[in-house]
Amino acid sequence: MLSGSRTSRGAQLPRRVVQLYVGLALYGASSALLVRSGLGLEPWNVLHQGLAERTGLTIGVVSIFVGAAVLLVWIPLKQRPGLGTVSNVFVVGLAMDGTLALVPDAHSPAVRIALLVTGIVLNGAATGLYISARFGPGPRDGLMTGLHQVTGRSIRLMRTAVEVAVVVAGFALGGTVGVGTVAYALAIGPLAQIFLRVFDIPAPAGGSTVVAGAPRKRAILRR
Repeated sequence: MLSGSRTSRGAQLPRRVVQLYVGLALYGASSALLVRSGLGLEPWNVLHQGLAERTGLTIGVVSIFVGAAVLLVWIPLKQRPGLGTVSNVFVVGLAMDGTLALVPDAHSPAVRIALLVTGIVLNGAATGLYISARFGPGPRDGLMTGLHQVTGRSIRLMRTAVEVAVVVAGFALGGTVGVGTVAYALAIGPLAQIFLRVFDIPAPAGGSTVVAGAPRKRAILRR
């Protein structure tokens, strides 16, 4: 039985690695499409964009710095990073900047709406891909679960409090808040749940020896 479990884990590993990095790259690309739409960003990218406006750095580079800073906060919260956690910090930011370099600004309302809708749907697919790979949560997700464990408050409350704070701070710094921000907040949960089922990789008996995966019911569905 143990040998069979190890064989199953070995067979799944290549698919999991591909899902992780494809998902993270698509997450960065989808965020770039939201930037180009100019109709509003997801909460953390409102902050990233605001900081980028103030510092002169690209939004992708700011995302990397913020992700690394959030990861340091994991230490007192006693959260354990995985391969996906560290990869998230770098791959998403690089993919975002790469896509922004390829996709020009949109001026037509129809094109802007198309970019917004495509970005949100692609973000849901990307979320399903990298969470289903089970290589650990993103830095921001781990922050929320860590705050949940330390404070005893619900994950929903911690996520809401953190994301409201970053949206307010990002908006004050010049980040874009708009109809896209609201559309993203309403659509990402249902979309991510759909794509989690589409890209699900059943966990082998005995779990994984590569990283510790979080229970699916506790997936926060945000980067």
